[in-house]
Amino acid sequence: MTAMADPVTFLSRAEALIGTHESEAVANGVRNFLTMRDQAVGEFAAMDSMRDRARSIRLHALRHLDRLLGRFADEVEAAGGRVHWAADAAEARDIASQILEESGARLVVKSKSMVSEEIELNQHLEQRGLEVVETDLGEFIAQLAEDTPSHIIAPVMHMTREDVGRLFADRLGADYTDDPAELNRIAREHLREIFLRADAGITGVNMAIAESGSLVLVTNEGNGRLVSTAPKTHIALMGMERIVSRWEDAAVVLETLARSATGQRLSVYTNVITGPRRPHDPDGPEALHVIVIDNGRSNVLSGRTAEILACIRCGACLNACPVFQTTGGHAYGTVYSGPMGAIVTPGLHGMGPWWDLPYASTLCGACEEVCPVRIQIPRMLLELRRQAAEQGRLPAWLQRGVSRYAGIVTDERKWSRAKRWAARLSAPLARDGWIRRLPGPGRGWTTSRDMRQPAAQSFQDWWRQNRGS
Repeated sequence: MTAMADPVTFLSRAEALIGTHESEAVANGVRNFLTMRDQAVGEFAAMDSMRDRARSIRLHALRHLDRLLGRFADEVEAAGGRVHWAADAAEARDIASQILEESGARLVVKSKSMVSEEIELNQHLEQRGLEVVETDLGEFIAQLAEDTPSHIIAPVMHMTREDVGRLFADRLGADYTDDPAELNRIAREHLREIFLRADAGITGVNMAIAESGSLVLVTNEGNGRLVSTAPKTHIALMGMERIVSRWEDAAVVLETLARSATGQRLSVYTNVITGPRRPHDPDGPEALHVIVIDNGRSNVLSGRTAEILACIRCGACLNACPVFQTTGGHAYGTVYSGPMGAIVTPGLHGMGPWWDLPYASTLCGACEEVCPVRIQIPRMLLELRRQAAEQGRLPAWLQRGVSRYAGIVTDERKWSRAKRWAARLSAPLARDGWIRRLPGPGRGWTTSRDMRQPAAQSFQDWWRQNRGS
């Protein structure tokens, strides 16, 4: 009988990545992002008030999501576009492939869209004989490398410029170079002809504006504009929560987005699309289709982690998280990584194999501190940990251990005895007051840090003996 393989967990993926070339590249990348964010936020005196306003705007949108989506759909249709509603990933994929089939498309270009990664759209379209080309530089590199994104803002943060140079030499036949400007030129020349031949373009949606039916796309590369204007068909994939009421609301969110994401005052390109090409427009698609995707969001909205849907996908919480800094995004095993991903993924797809992601956090609060909409991430991580424990998903030793620990610390006599025994039992393991290697599950702690030896005398005992002196 063949033994069953151990399940792949966050811990096993993280252990395989820590200390590798990939994790070192991620650590360097997030340090740069954090430095640029601090500079951009420091020079913007209104940042705190803007964060408060952005939070209010996003939570208001979630509270009135049904009304705003209805208004948005009406406005899109009035402008000449079409809105499609997808309950789950399979329906979203089917709608997209049907649109492309009816339009006769064979070559599809894409701008960066995390929701397209979420629904695994590329694989679906390629199985149906379509050629799909990612045009965001990071996504293009990941596609060439047959890799997956490791960061929602910088998809190939885990790669160095030398890695990219070798990849371009191998896959594109270019002369090796690790000069960023030259690598950009090689990619641009390769993609230009593809843009001009493409039959359809697929983008994500950073924000939708209910009052006008407009789509806001935020990029730092011109590919977003080419994808949404050069082909005759434009498909926009939109998570149903990515909506605000008014133009003024969108402006507030944009003030916080770029500063939090890349340390810029404003992203290089902020594209606003309202309907398809009009008779006298010089360019633009003949048809605009917006696919509004649920895929588990309704379940999240009705639960105790609904606030995570206010996320504007800036990536700041990833950069600030000490766990992400150490492991990188691939350790999470899913499209959405870092603190926000540890909430989004179990919310969208159920606890299932994702129950351990909420434990991939020190609960230090750095994520909430940098979040541009002040999402209470630590609170929601604790909520998901509670759900995991109630569902019996924790390892048996941990479930029993926590239960016994709770029984001890809530009983003063038991706790006093436990402290004395901890001091006695740990003495043979300690050297100079520190324990450098614990047995059993404790190895997970002492693998990367030392543990202070429990004191032989508790503070309470010391106080009883000395309070009169």
